Amino acid sequence: MINTEFDLVIIGSGPGGYVAAIRAAQLKLKVVVVENKELGGVCLNWGCIPTKSLLRTSEIYEYLKNSENFGLNVNNASFDTSLVVKRSRKIAKKLSDGISYLFKKNKIELLNGEAKINKDKNVSVKDKNGNYKILNTKRIIIATGASPKKIDFIKSDSRIWNYMDAMIPNDIPKKLGIIGSGAIGIEFACFYKSLGAAVSVFEIKSAILPNEDHDISKSLEEVLVRKGIKFHKNTQVSEVRNEKKIILKSVNLSNGQESFSEFDNLLVAVGVEANTSKLGLDFTSVKLNNHNIITHEYGKTDDDKILAIGDVAGGPWLAHKASHEGIICVENIAGLRKNQKCIMPSQVPSCVYSHPQVASIGLTEKAAKEKTPNIRIGKFPLSANGKALSLSEHDGFVKTIFDGNTGEILGAHLIGTEVTEIINSFALAMKLEATEEDILETIFPHPTISESIHESVLNAFDKAIHI
Repeated sequence: MINTEFDLVIIGSGPGGYVAAIRAAQLKLKVVVVENKELGGVCLNWGCIPTKSLLRTSEIYEYLKNSENFGLNVNNASFDTSLVVKRSRKIAKKLSDGISYLFKKNKIELLNGEAKINKDKNVSVKDKNGNYKILNTKRIIIATGASPKKIDFIKSDSRIWNYMDAMIPNDIPKKLGIIGSGAIGIEFACFYKSLGAAVSVFEIKSAILPNEDHDISKSLEEVLVRKGIKFHKNTQVSEVRNEKKIILKSVNLSNGQESFSEFDNLLVAVGVEANTSKLGLDFTSVKLNNHNIITHEYGKTDDDKILAIGDVAGGPWLAHKASHEGIICVENIAGLRKNQKCIMPSQVPSCVYSHPQVASIGLTEKAAKEKTPNIRIGKFPLSANGKALSLSEHDGFVKTIFDGNTGEILGAHLIGTEVTEIINSFALAMKLEATEEDILETIFPHPTISESIHESVLNAFDKAIHI
């Protein structure tokens, strides 16, 4: 029988909620997590982890198809879609089950059901049988995440996917349309193209991955176009008809020209929307902006009893940001973070697991120029990196941006093989307030992709060695 008196109720068990719960338990707070679906939220079950599992399969398949580049002869490589999906779901389940173990280890109580804040600002939980339980609590953390955005004029059809549908296909479509070229759209474009689909991506803005540095967006587009992915930029989707095929009408915003395309499946990847509609926020002082909960330092809302972390509190919509927010939030509740810094958005790294990968942190070149007129920019191409060449993965570069007066790292933008594994070097350097001199005096191992960090900084200050 679950208790009903708590120091803390956490609504949601995604990367923000479950990490916050574990830290709360470590700090001896009496905590319960309310979850209506799988432990781990979207990230573990329908986002970060299973998509990377799918992308790993597609990468290996690409290697097999191009085995001659490595002096190998692999004939008639093939795949089984059901087994590809099965592997992805198995990995997701393993991690979700792992959270269950961590909850037991840390003596965290779990209640399955729909949570709603009542007029007394406690939490009412409705289970699958329609029974209710009231959880009395000193504090509430909302960590309910976000769900895929829909486009109003697109009618429901099994052939029209959101990112969850795209993770569990019965077959690989011959022709796939994707609306949106953010991280989700680009990752699925790479996956489906590698497995044989003809992929077309529609983007309303003038560049793919529009939030990335211009050089990164341009370079990635060039690589993906070479692989056969078609991009329709400055293009607005104006109509979708569910006929024998999915018929998509689009308008080029530059010249007004209308076009029609047909697809077997259509993936709508136009972003996410915070899950706030069923929480009972009318009984609270919590304020919203475009469905997102407005938060202040340490996840505080405009209601003293309620805090919010992760995607429900707005972007960047990243699991690692949610987890860090969860820890900071709980430590503040426990009185440990009175005078410590909160998360600085400029120090949150972002990763896109396309092929090649993209990783970034801090300001883009455009934003840096708006901040200070004196910046130093360095670039080092992976085509000059020995490790990248040995891997036959020489597309990409490392770009670094510094304040020319102080040497402060303003931003770093990487594209290439496994760059998501080295962006943390910049995250740590920025956290420690390192300057260009600190990086230049650091010895990087050889041969590694990470050497390109050093070379890029050398280039920024006119000391390049290998270019």
